[in-house]
Amino acid sequence: MEGLAAEIERRLAAEFAPTRLDVVNDSARHRGHMGDDGSGESHFNVLIESPAFLGLSRLARQRAVNAVLADLLASRIHALQLSCRAPGEHG
Repeated sequence: MEGLAAEIERRLAAEFAPTRLDVVNDSARHRGHMGDDGSGESHFNVLIESPAFLGLSRLARQRAVNAVLADLLASRIHALQLSCRAPGEHG
């Protein structure tokens, strides 16, 4: 993994110490769509599982992730699909 996906992974790993972290660059599926800046790094899917999410609502979890990536969301990431869960949760 390299580029922006690696930066996303590095930041989330440092902040949340996840037990699972999958960062998928989904930009190719959105080529030519609105938000595609031609970089090949504009759309991402993230699955993150972390004990840090225990007791937090779905919205609070997503806000926490968005806060860590705020500068990237403002400048380089057009779309970010998140699945945030605590260990033992499914879905």
